[in-house]
Amino acid sequence: MATRKSSSKTASRASAGRKVLFMQKPTCTTCKKARKYLQRRGYQLYFRDLSKQRLSATELEKLIGKRDYTDFLNTRNELFRRKKMAEKPPSKKEAIRLMAKEPNLIRRPVVVAGGRVVVGFDENGMARL
Repeated sequence: MATRKSSSKTASRASAGRKVLFMQKPTCTTCKKARKYLQRRGYQLYFRDLSKQRLSATELEKLIGKRDYTDFLNTRNELFRRKKMAEKPPSKKEAIRLMAKEPNLIRRPVVVAGGRVVVGFDENGMARL
C-alpha cells in the first residue's frame, strides 16, 4: 500500500494534482532527485518503499509488460555485477524472480501514472506522465 505526500505549490497546469505512484528506496539519491523534480511540477505522489513493500513477481510482470525487462535491472547492484548480467542477461522469467527476491536489483525509482511507467530518473519520460 502506498502512502500519500502532498505536492509542491509551484505546479504547472498540465501536471497539477496529477496522481503518481512513486516506488522508491527512500535513501536512494536518484529517487530523491526524481521526487523533487515531480513535486516541483505539482504531481501528487503516493510512495511505496520497495525495501519494505516488495513487488511480487506478478506485479513486476504487469509493470514490465511488453517493455524490455532489462531496463528494469539496476546495473549498479552488486548481484547484477557479480552475475555479469550486462554480458549475459538472465531470461525475463529469471530476472523477474530475482527482482522479486532482491528489490535492490530493481532500477529506481519506478514511476507509474495514467498507464505509463518510467524507470529511473528520466526527465523526458516524467514530463510525458
